[in-house]
Amino acid sequence: MAVFNMQQRVIECKIVYYGPGRCGKTTNLETIHKLFRKHMKGELVSIDTQGDRTLFFDFLPMGLGKIHGCDVRVQLFTVPGQPQYASTRKLVLKGADGLVFVADSLTVRREKNMLSLKDLHENLKSYGLNIARVPLVMQYNKRDLAREGLPVMSIAQMERDLNRQLKVPSFAASAVTGEGVGKTLKACIESTLRHLQKELDWAKK
Repeated sequence: MAVFNMQQRVIECKIVYYGPGRCGKTTNLETIHKLFRKHMKGELVSIDTQGDRTLFFDFLPMGLGKIHGCDVRVQLFTVPGQPQYASTRKLVLKGADGLVFVADSLTVRREKNMLSLKDLHENLKSYGLNIARVPLVMQYNKRDLAREGLPVMSIAQMERDLNRQLKVPSFAASAVTGEGVGKTLKACIESTLRHLQKELDWAKK
């Protein structure tokens, strides 16, 4: 849940990167931290789990500045994607204002993507939230692997699998090279702020 400090004219919101294990959530945040280091409020914090990681850091988004006189501060999180960390995923998801679902483009990861999206849907539902009504952006990561000859799904296939009903903004990306990483984050921040403005009418205060 976003935190408003109207005396200091600051709004803080939480964006969570969700997706199956090893889909590139951690690499997304590491790339963001590298590309926009001068805009960071704090250092990247990583809590290692077995075979996966959960990350957290503060991030002052680039190019947004003040909106209606308010500084915007965003906290970015990832969740561990492996099945045994279900309780951690649910805990990190709590209070999220915006979501990035990172899907793995490798053909062999198709089922993992769909199971993870179902897991997100169920966890949101447990908090009384509808996945179709929360700010959500899709990222189809690891597109660079096609250039290495590895079998990846087409964007059309991933859209049918994951975004046919949701119809949220989606981006092809490579978290390793940085391609699409900034566009994904920017779209999620914009969607989150529009949602907060609509829900809480904070911009008029």
